[in-house]
Amino acid sequence: MSKAEPLASQIRPTTLDDYIGQSHLVGKDKPLRVAIESQHLFSMIFWGPPGTGKTTLAKIYAKALNAHFHELSAVSAGKDDVRKIIKQSQDALQPGILFLDEIHRFNKAQQDYLLPYVESGTITLIGATTENPSFEVISPLLSRCRIFTLNELTDQEMLIIINRSLKKLTTTASQTAKDWLVRMANGDARQAITMIDNTYQLYRKITLKNLKNTLQNPYLRFDKKGEEHYNTISAFIKSMRAGDVNATLYYLARMVNAGEDPKFIARRMVIFASEDIGLAAPTALVVANEVFRAVETIGYPECQINLAHGAAYLASCRKDKSAYHAYFKALDDVKNLGNLPIPLNLRNAPTKLMKNLGYGQGYQPYTKASLLPEKIKNKQYFTSSKPAKKTP
Repeated sequence: MSKAEPLASQIRPTTLDDYIGQSHLVGKDKPLRVAIESQHLFSMIFWGPPGTGKTTLAKIYAKALNAHFHELSAVSAGKDDVRKIIKQSQDALQPGILFLDEIHRFNKAQQDYLLPYVESGTITLIGATTENPSFEVISPLLSRCRIFTLNELTDQEMLIIINRSLKKLTTTASQTAKDWLVRMANGDARQAITMIDNTYQLYRKITLKNLKNTLQNPYLRFDKKGEEHYNTISAFIKSMRAGDVNATLYYLARMVNAGEDPKFIARRMVIFASEDIGLAAPTALVVANEVFRAVETIGYPECQINLAHGAAYLASCRKDKSAYHAYFKALDDVKNLGNLPIPLNLRNAPTKLMKNLGYGQGYQPYTKASLLPEKIKNKQYFTSSKPAKKTP
C-alpha cells in the first residue's frame, strides 16, 4: 500500500463553496455561513454521524477566520495536551481554535479543565461527537457552546463526493459500482473515499468486483472507530432483537475488548428496552436503567458483568414494538396536521371565564369515548401485537 497522502485528505474542501452537504448549516443565510461571512468567532459542538464533514467544517471555519487550528482526539489526548495548546494560544497573536474530536470521551475533570479557558475566550472550542452532547458534555461547557446537528449525507451528495474522488485519481467507475459504494457507505463520505482509495491502491481500477474484494481484504480496516464501531453495535442490537443470546454476548465482548465506552453500550440497551421489548416485558426498561446506573457507578472492568447480565436478559425477553409504532404514527399526525384543537372537556379550567366557555365540562375520567381532537377522532394508532418471544 502506498504511504502517500490519503485521498480523503487530498480532496478535503477548504471553502464552503466546495463543501458538500449540511445545507441547513452552510447554505445562504444559514448560521455557519453567516458566522464565517461576519467573522464571528465562538465555541460550538458538531453532533452527527461519522463521515458527515465535522472535521472539514471546523477546518474551513478556522481558515476563514484566520485562526490557528489545533486538532486533538479525546480518545488519546489528555490534560497535558490541552495545556500545551492553551499555552500556545496565550502566546500567539492570532486566535486559536481547539478542535476536539469525540469530545464525549473526555471525562468530567478534563472538561472542567477546559471550561475557564473557553469562558475567557483564551481558546475557541469546536467539539465533534457522534453522541448526544447533552448526555456526555458537562452543562457549564455545553451552555457556552452552540450545538449544530449534522445529518447523514444524501445519496446525491454521496455521488458528488464519489465522482470527486474518482476524478482526483484520474479514473472512472460504472454507475453500478458507484451505486454499490453509496449503499455500502450509508451516508459516510469518509468510508466511501477510503474504499475508493484502497481499491485503487490494490487494483488500479475501480470495478464492482474490485470494490467487493477490497471490502473483504483482511489487511484493510475502514475507520475502526467509525465503521467498525457502528457495525458492531448494530450487530449487538440485531442479535438482541432476534433473541440470540450467544451472538448478543459475543458482540458485547467485542465491544468491551475494543475499549468501547460502556455508557454508550448501556444507553443503547435502555433505548432497546422501550423500542423493541416495550409492553411485552415492561420490567426490561427497569433492568436496562439499572444496568446503565451500575455502569456509571462501577466502570470497567467490573461493569462488563452488569452489561452481560442485562444484555442476556434483554435478548431473552419477548418483543413488542406496538407502542413504538403507535407513537410515531401519532407524531406524523402532529407534524402534518399541527396543533389540533383539544376537546373542551379535556381542557383545564382554572378561571371562571374558562368554565363559562365550557372548559372541562362533561369530562368523564373513565369514558370509552375517543378523547382525540375532532379532526382525527376515529384515528387508531395503537394495536396490541402478540409478542414474538417468551419472557423469561
